[in-house]
Amino acid sequence: MVAGEMVLYYTPENKKESAKLKGILVQMGVRIKMITQEQVQQKVGFLAGVEGFTEQPGAAADGAEEMDREIMVMKNFTGQRMSELFSRMRRAGLGRMDYKAVLTEQNVNWTFLELYREIKREHEAMHAGQKGEGNGQES
Repeated sequence: MVAGEMVLYYTPENKKESAKLKGILVQMGVRIKMITQEQVQQKVGFLAGVEGFTEQPGAAADGAEEMDREIMVMKNFTGQRMSELFSRMRRAGLGRMDYKAVLTEQNVNWTFLELYREIKREHEAMHAGQKGEGNGQES
């Protein structure tokens, strides 16, 4: 266990895969913070317990309905620990988690919803370039 490792985890529905992921994180000694729809307008820094961030009073669940995919934000993970986590997820038969991020100096200031939207935008842009490749047709 690495001191201060934490995962912020949001899932729109509680499914058995979520329980498997939580089990893996517990086995690794990683603290898990489940993010609720009521928390998506809070700053990622506050949710991750970063010093200097406080709860935003009156922040509502506005926009939570668009969060239709699970998302995992990792705090204080080394590359080796991320590899270990992903390897354990594969061995447990969990599918790819496309929406994941590492806590950074930039995204710590975003709301959880803003981070979700950015990851979604990047994911869609990355996969838009893959559609149509290899079919022998020019675009």
